[in-house]
Amino acid sequence: MNPTALIAEDEPLLAQALKAELGAAWPGLQVLATTGDGRSAVQEAMRLLPQVLFFDIRMPGLDGLGAAAELADRWPVDEAPMPQLVFVTAYDEYAARAFETQAIDYVLKPVQPERLRKTVLRLQQALAAQQQAKPAPAAADEALERTLAQWREVLAAAAGNGASAPPATSTALLKMIAASDAGGSTVRMVPIEEVLYFEAADKYIRVLTAAHEYLIRTPLKQLLTQLDPETFWQVHRAVVVRSSAIEAVHRDEAGKLHLDLRGRPEKIPVSRLYGHLFRAM
Repeated sequence: MNPTALIAEDEPLLAQALKAELGAAWPGLQVLATTGDGRSAVQEAMRLLPQVLFFDIRMPGLDGLGAAAELADRWPVDEAPMPQLVFVTAYDEYAARAFETQAIDYVLKPVQPERLRKTVLRLQQALAAQQQAKPAPAAADEALERTLAQWREVLAAAAGNGASAPPATSTALLKMIAASDAGGSTVRMVPIEEVLYFEAADKYIRVLTAAHEYLIRTPLKQLLTQLDPETFWQVHRAVVVRSSAIEAVHRDEAGKLHLDLRGRPEKIPVSRLYGHLFRAM
């Protein structure tokens, strides 16, 4: 069977150009669908289970990074291997910095045929190796973890090192957070030592302490640069927890991990991308 792909690109002319160049560089590739936003990309990928994903980093609503993170968590690995992932970006210097050391490739806009051919060769080799391996269950688990590690590294590199914008200057770690209360009428100064976890929700981030909930507007990827990574762990694309507040880790019947935090009644979901933090499970 011919290999299959999905393209997610919000500019129709660029999506058409990428599809045409792929047709020339890889005639055997079957592009199953083209979508214009990250949410549709997730839906179509889950429906079609393509072998290769071409995701524009910047898309309306859910961007390419968020779409990839969501798919990493939801992908039905018992039905199909994790797909090969290629990011599409307009930022040459920063894309190279983010991706050049990773196993996941990138394509610059506008698409250059020679560069795309290198990407195609890399994808063909990866798919061929995947097909020939036909691993036993234990080896399949190892292959999945390698793929997840690649996705995790490149998503962190893209979000933190500027695949969509120039890298920010170094930022001092937060000690206090200026956050609104639930009513939005009062700004509270919340010591960072009191925060148990952060959760991205719509245009806000929820800031949860043992007794209160506050709201801030700082994007999660920007907030992460201001937090001590040894103190606060990202466990989901939308959740960062205080590591010392983790009381227990549970695995449900579907195999998904959840955290109990000291001082909070709710269970915190752990994405497949971050399951390696709790390897003993």
